[in-house]
Amino acid sequence: MSRIGFIGLGVMGAPMAGNLVAAGHDVAVHSRRRSSADAVVAAGATWADSAAAAAAGRDVVITMLPDSPQVQGVFGPLLAATAGGEDAPIFVDMSTISPLVARALADDGAAKGVAVLDAPVSGGDVGARAGTLSIMVGGDADAFAAVRPVFEALGKTITHVGPAGAGQIVKACNQIVVAITIQAVSEALVLGAKAGVAPELVLDVLQGGLAANKVIELRRRNFLEHDFPPGFRARLHAKDLAIALECARAYEVALPASAGVTQLFNALIANGHGDDDHSALLTELERMGSHVTRRP
Repeated sequence: MSRIGFIGLGVMGAPMAGNLVAAGHDVAVHSRRRSSADAVVAAGATWADSAAAAAAGRDVVITMLPDSPQVQGVFGPLLAATAGGEDAPIFVDMSTISPLVARALADDGAAKGVAVLDAPVSGGDVGARAGTLSIMVGGDADAFAAVRPVFEALGKTITHVGPAGAGQIVKACNQIVVAITIQAVSEALVLGAKAGVAPELVLDVLQGGLAANKVIELRRRNFLEHDFPPGFRARLHAKDLAIALECARAYEVALPASAGVTQLFNALIANGHGDDDHSALLTELERMGSHVTRRP
């Protein structure tokens, strides 16, 4: 059992913290809204009134926050207040943020003798609830080994991908593939439906062949029923794509498909759907094709 501080209880963070409690860990939680902690506290976690209180006396401190500024706002003060040495917690950021920020946080920690891992995840709200996330971890290998039992309560594919920032680089790669896959499925649905083929049959055939993918598996109902409650918000996926494009500029890599799907997400957000699930990208392709694929 580890003593864990968990900060950030949104769509992903709340079920992740709940899985840590269910695995027998001693978990203290903090989030901007107290109500978001109700379920996990009822399951056995302890509420902390601040991030500092959640981190106090913990072996591992985990953040699951929207973007780089929020992570810096939490980890900066925590690192400043933490004395290095054997009793220092290992800090683990499981948010999706800039690799440059992840490296800077790791450097700040190293200067004090504190390990900081970047460990973003893939699998969405479904994987967070089921404890089947894919976790890609950058940072010190010994710190990764120490935290691995904690990761095992959260995910099934747990991979140390390299030094600080490498986890965030791999997450950017992941978000490219997911976004372009959503676009591809949406284009296929609009083309097939406007040509007279039932949308559910289009998805059946795609999922039975080489085009099969997790997006169809996990978001089939959303596509067919045009119901887009946020498993992963469109505006956050747009933020992740911006990180990927920032990396592309830094490493002089061309990402033409990523740039294109980013513009579709920007249009979706501009039309008031930034808080819908990222699968709502379908509605932008429908608008462009003047055809709605909703199942009767």
